[in-house]
Amino acid sequence: MEQPKSQYINPYLAGVLLGLVLLMAIFIAGRGLGASGAFKDLATVTVSAVAPEHAAESTFWGPNLSGENHPLKSWLSIEVLGVLIGGLLSGILSGRMKFKVERGPRVKAGTRLGFALLGGMLFGIGAQLGRGCTSGAALSGMAVMSTGGIITMMAIFGSGYAVAYFFRRLWI
Repeated sequence: MEQPKSQYINPYLAGVLLGLVLLMAIFIAGRGLGASGAFKDLATVTVSAVAPEHAAESTFWGPNLSGENHPLKSWLSIEVLGVLIGGLLSGILSGRMKFKVERGPRVKAGTRLGFALLGGMLFGIGAQLGRGCTSGAALSGMAVMSTGGIITMMAIFGSGYAVAYFFRRLWI
């Protein structure tokens, strides 16, 4: 029986390509990949637009506003914009451009979206507390043989495996 052709890239090839993109980012831009910093830049601009005095005086938001460049002109913000545009083009070119909630057979779409939102919020808080996300702290950190990057990657995968058992009924 013939397997249906996948609309997705081979994961091993994707891993090699991701490594090459990371290598080129370090070579060209002088820094690795990351995403959580871009979301902090966006949050900084939003807080500054709503409450400019608070943002300027805050020890959390203020340093992001003190540079001479606008926060959304940072390397990370441009990188994330490129990822969004690339993902959009990939979806259009492969014919996968449709709204669909990936979920297990026994879970409702609302439950799946709620868990996705909760997980995203927890991961965002963790990225801020850990001073980086999976791509910044773990992937880029491991690329330069950082002990912190290796520990971060082990903690991310270890915690994923540790809690997967408890949430398996949402998928199987």
